[in-house]
Amino acid sequence: MKLIAGLGNPGAKYARNRHNIGFMALDMIAQDHGFGPWKGKHQGSISEGRFGSDRAVLLKPETFMNLSGQSVQAAMRFYKLDPADVIVLHDEIDLAPGKVKCKTGGGHAGHNGLRSIHAHIGPEYNRVRLGVGHPGHKDAVPGYVLRDFPKADADWLDDVLRGVSDGAPYLVAGDTGRFMNAVGLRVSPPRSGTGTKAPKKDAAKPASTAEPPQDTPQDAPRSALQKLMERFR
Repeated sequence: MKLIAGLGNPGAKYARNRHNIGFMALDMIAQDHGFGPWKGKHQGSISEGRFGSDRAVLLKPETFMNLSGQSVQAAMRFYKLDPADVIVLHDEIDLAPGKVKCKTGGGHAGHNGLRSIHAHIGPEYNRVRLGVGHPGHKDAVPGYVLRDFPKADADWLDDVLRGVSDGAPYLVAGDTGRFMNAVGLRVSPPRSGTGTKAPKKDAAKPASTAEPPQDTPQDAPRSALQKLMERFR
């Protein structure tokens, strides 16, 4: 069994914030894979379901971002899980918008939600880093992540969320390679070919350098004097 925690802040005010991309991903997974209704438990909202034979619990902490670890720890204890059974989906300013990477362990890089989870369960859990881009200066980060995604980001955001949902069964099974392939098929789909190629153009034929045929001396009309001279050659 796996616990998939998406990070964000509760309430309609924050629903479309960059910081809430983890919540958005869980909503897509629950919808696409027929998970049960959301219920208030473990200081958050949970939805239970299966990917084939693999059972999973989706968790949206409602403690606000800075206290996410409390909710994750409470759910872990209830389901008797280890940190290795936890997968956290979160926004990542150090990745370009639309980029997705997986990671296990390591530091929290100043992300307040991860900082809280580190403090409650340690760093050895799995993460899916969902790139939202960087505002350019560290002082601008809080305001940047707490603003809504602009309309111009709608297409790539939808591709990422659908890709994460497509790959969720592989993520739960521990196959991050196939998970990343599923994301890639949404974010950078292969170009479809027509099956035909344009006909090759004939190589340019060199212009003929031959001069137009000329009358040879033998073909030219001969005078009576020329005929007489030829008799004595």
